[in-house]
Amino acid sequence: MLVDVRPTSRLRGAKATDVAATLAPIMAALRDTDSVDLSRLRVVCDWIQYKDNFREQIDVRTILSNGPAGGAPADGDLEIAVDLRRSAEGPLAETTRALLRGYADNGLHRCYLEPWVHTTESCVWDFNALYWRALDLWEKATGRLYEQALPGGESDARNTDAVRELLGQMFGVWDDLAARNSLPEELYVVELGVGNGGQAKVWLDEFRAMDRARGTAYYGRLNYLMCDYSPHVLEQARITVADHEARISALALDARSPTTALGFLRGKIFLVYVSNVYDNLPNEEVARIGGRNYRVESRAYVTADDATLIAEDLGCAVETIRPTVGQLLRLGPALLAETRPDQFPSSEVAVTLWRELWAALRLEERYVPLPGLDMYRIAERVSGEILQPLVESDGDIRMHVNNGAVASFVDTLPLLHPFGRLLCHDLFVTDVQQFQNAFRGPGKYDGSVVNWCNGPLLRHIGGRAGFDVGFARFAHRTGTNIVTMTAQVRD
Repeated sequence: MLVDVRPTSRLRGAKATDVAATLAPIMAALRDTDSVDLSRLRVVCDWIQYKDNFREQIDVRTILSNGPAGGAPADGDLEIAVDLRRSAEGPLAETTRALLRGYADNGLHRCYLEPWVHTTESCVWDFNALYWRALDLWEKATGRLYEQALPGGESDARNTDAVRELLGQMFGVWDDLAARNSLPEELYVVELGVGNGGQAKVWLDEFRAMDRARGTAYYGRLNYLMCDYSPHVLEQARITVADHEARISALALDARSPTTALGFLRGKIFLVYVSNVYDNLPNEEVARIGGRNYRVESRAYVTADDATLIAEDLGCAVETIRPTVGQLLRLGPALLAETRPDQFPSSEVAVTLWRELWAALRLEERYVPLPGLDMYRIAERVSGEILQPLVESDGDIRMHVNNGAVASFVDTLPLLHPFGRLLCHDLFVTDVQQFQNAFRGPGKYDGSVVNWCNGPLLRHIGGRAGFDVGFARFAHRTGTNIVTMTAQVRD
């Protein structure tokens, strides 16, 4: 049996986690359970820092096998996953016994909303997309704007000092190009994921003020393209930056494939600005266990107790929850209310169901063997072969692939001017070993999903494409986890 305690930073100090107090009842439960081969068991302890997440206090994961050759574990190998942060919430020994009994009898008593799927195909991402499509209804129901769910209640992207520093660097590049008569007449800047427009307003206000002070007349040549998945968000952003209307265009697009709308600007954009977007794009994970590579598959569910409560609120049988969820995700709450007025007399009632489901939503996971990393597709133009130096560098590991972020990153680089840059503020892992000592998602931010981004993977991909990719701690606010990634053509 292997016991892996990952949050090493919490094992010492005045508020050190008492791991022994957590493991003792689990070990007692394992001692009393005959159905588990202890020699083929892993116990993995994480600290789930997100108060709202997709994990139970304790859960089991199957490690599937493609055969005994090469020492691969046999079907039925188990990983017991423990959330140390919630270890005192209930009787761990009883919970573990019940969980293992249910697993052995194939009776975990869960209301599954989907079959086993690649995590990027899970309905959690349909919930995520619904959040942005129907954000106005969610905000009305909660009484707060989505940005208030961020740590500190706002995005670091609107920090004035950071914007001035960026503009100073960009103006310097433009001045050098202008001195050589090489500066294009049209100056393009793109923001992916505009939020409520607050960042764009700060950026444009500072740009205009600095341009006037310097007398460079760049503002009249500026084309600022605001891009977002959500029409509601774009409309709010347009209102916020109304003072710069002549310099603004708004485009609805999927951040994973910006060239579908921006391809006409290939090689022309001086700045692509991204903030708190990559961590919200579809993601899955790969793992290396016992010398073998695995892909993490998932299926979404709600517990039997939660399913009973939701069914009672709907006045229906538990069996009808899954098709109702499918309708909600396809139609949205407003159209669902129109389609089924007997059950949802108003969109507000449908939003209540939506919020209850989101709060109850959990992910069950299992490990499925990867026959070869080169057979795995991270994104349309990116093979899993590129993961090899990261996954196979040092023993067992589980890491994010950030498929959506990789797709966006790869599709954005060709848009950059030779002197342009991609600047991204987000949650980044900057060293592979960081996956070993802390939980990196998924968590829930209000009604959306958040995962930390695999910085070493993006650096590796960018390097192969001829770009220098660097990471620096956000310098203009203390106590933030935000890291700034910069990508530009290698000198």
